[in-house]
Amino acid sequence: MAEIYVGIDVSKDWLDVAVRPSGKNWHVGSDDAGLASLLSQLKEECPHLVVLEATGGYEVPVVAALGAGGIPLVVVNPRQVRDFARSLGKLAKTDKLDARVLAHFGQAAQLTPRALPDAQARELEALVARRRQVMQMRVAEQQRRWQALPLVQKRIDRIIAVLNQELAELDQDLGDRLRQSPWWREREDLLRSVPGIGPSVTFTLLADLPELGSLSRQQIAALVGVAPLHRDSGTYRGKRSCWGGRPAVRSARYMAALVASRHNPVIKAFYSRLCGLGKLKKVALVACMRKLLTIINAMLKNHTPWQAIAETP
Repeated sequence: MAEIYVGIDVSKDWLDVAVRPSGKNWHVGSDDAGLASLLSQLKEECPHLVVLEATGGYEVPVVAALGAGGIPLVVVNPRQVRDFARSLGKLAKTDKLDARVLAHFGQAAQLTPRALPDAQARELEALVARRRQVMQMRVAEQQRRWQALPLVQKRIDRIIAVLNQELAELDQDLGDRLRQSPWWREREDLLRSVPGIGPSVTFTLLADLPELGSLSRQQIAALVGVAPLHRDSGTYRGKRSCWGGRPAVRSARYMAALVASRHNPVIKAFYSRLCGLGKLKKVALVACMRKLLTIINAMLKNHTPWQAIAETP
């Protein structure tokens, strides 16, 4: 029998579902009753894979409900799916068509279901996302303060004080949650042993990169978006560049690599050697991001602290 792939287009109020290869379509509400109905129908279909897009949070209840129901699923990057649709000549865009494209993409790309995070991991991810939002709000208020009149600056200072307090409470909550679980605590201790990795980067890596320590160095670099991609055609050899990946993780990795290039002996020596070879500083820094990431990936995979890595000849 042919393997069954299901695409689900997620919106705020509705879920459009498409089944491939049967061509069956239906839609349900995104509330609890709709999710229960969806889970029941999917169990009857016995899909090989269910494919959803990351929609900024609307997909989280769907992923949680289907994952708890034992449905194999994967959440994909919307840009990849849209590019796939264009390659097929499908320029129109509706919820029903998007669901069909998702199912087709899952079949053509031979995607592999990923292990879903448990409830504790989802809570950690939500707290890290909220911390990122609060930090962005604080930066925005600090920028507004420079151009504000003294009368307005006092009001902005009150908002910044509230945001600082919220950040402190979020950091405390995140730290407490990590220390409550021996598994999380071990991973946190390994990450914090790396010179250049602070609390913010640690929280981001644990929440937004759960695959860390379970993939090869090539796979983890491609997943984060720090692997150089080829742009060749015939005799033309284009400039290698890095793109894609997970923006939050890349931002955290950039800051970690920037600090490590100054204070981490291993990464500092690597950065200096690349600059000495004539590499642009930005290129050398991206290489440091990739090297630091692969070292951390090996540390978590082998449960080895940084000191043992640094002392290896």
